[in-house]
Amino acid sequence: MLTPVTDPDGAPFWRYAAQGELRVQTCADCGEPRFPPRPCCPHCQSFESRWRRTDGHGRIWSYVVPHPPLLPDYAEQAPYNVVVVELTAHPRIRLVGNVVTEPGAPLGSLPPDRIRIGAKVHFVYDGNTGLPQWVLERP
Repeated sequence: MLTPVTDPDGAPFWRYAAQGELRVQTCADCGEPRFPPRPCCPHCQSFESRWRRTDGHGRIWSYVVPHPPLLPDYAEQAPYNVVVVELTAHPRIRLVGNVVTEPGAPLGSLPPDRIRIGAKVHFVYDGNTGLPQWVLERP
């Protein structure tokens, strides 16, 4: 199993995700959200930031079903999807993850033909893998 690699800038993202919250780093001076997390705001160059909770809703912006699986640790879960989700509240923020049938479900739990660009999803956290995941809003 792969585990998230954290750095000082991104560690709060993973800590909040483990609590079931999706938070985005936001500039404390100009209010601009940013992802991936980094020390300096690309808009106003401020080094002050806050982590703001989002509602966890988004839409599938892009996706792929790797054939064969690209990582050996995932071979048993194939076929599985990898999606890019654009957050509804922050359209410039896009996160990579997987769509599953329910929280904690295996990566391959959703048949690939059920995934559509533009489909609405919401954030869930899988305590088994330590990774944020997504569930279709209308299964």
